[in-house]
Amino acid sequence: MASSLLPSSPDVPLEEPSTPHFVPPLENGDRLTRAEFERRYEAMPHLHKAELIEGEVHMPSPVRIKHHAKPHRNLSTFFGVYSHFTPGVGGGDNPTVRLDMDNEPQPDDVLYVEPEYGGRVRIDEDDYINGGPELAAEISSSSVSIDLGQKMHVYLRNQVQEYVVWRVLDETIDWFFWKDGNYQRLAATADGIYKSQVFPGLWIDAPAILSGNFAQAHATLQQGLNSPEHAVFVAALQAKRLKK
Repeated sequence: MASSLLPSSPDVPLEEPSTPHFVPPLENGDRLTRAEFERRYEAMPHLHKAELIEGEVHMPSPVRIKHHAKPHRNLSTFFGVYSHFTPGVGGGDNPTVRLDMDNEPQPDDVLYVEPEYGGRVRIDEDDYINGGPELAAEISSSSVSIDLGQKMHVYLRNQVQEYVVWRVLDETIDWFFWKDGNYQRLAATADGIYKSQVFPGLWIDAPAILSGNFAQAHATLQQGLNSPEHAVFVAALQAKRLKK
């Protein structure tokens, strides 16, 4: 006797089992093209940070509050205030940046001149930064060897104009600027204040920030925002926008 589970007519096709399209997850150390990196990253909505550095996937450890999250918030606050008072300058926290075919980092912070104000980056249709921003910053504790090694060379090659690394365990902020194909250290003032060469008026009081004296650090930044060079910079940005 024929089983009642089989179709009664040979004209009725058996249903083929559906096989969902499988996208492999990202893993530390994977060697991938940028396109494949993006495909796998987009298939992992729960993942908040992964980077492609020289064709290799880097996925950081869970974020600790004192060694990363808190200093990250503190430094990004000053970059944010600067951009708020400098029309034409944009910035962001942990943005994906398409630098070249082997590199798609996620800097802890970036500052850039908006494209319509004459900036060097563009914002792609899918809302990613394309090209090297004027400034990238990293909060570095367990990632020091990468941030001051491979990643620094990648930013250098892509002419990121200023690179800031807060070495949390060493209680030190390093500031580099691009010149003639190399990074050079930006000299701080006698009071330990870094004055950006790319963003006039961006005055970062390293000793005050490192010691937690944020009132002093904000006062220093406000002096920079009130400086004549900042006013000239804002006027120049406005003039570039009007020409477009």
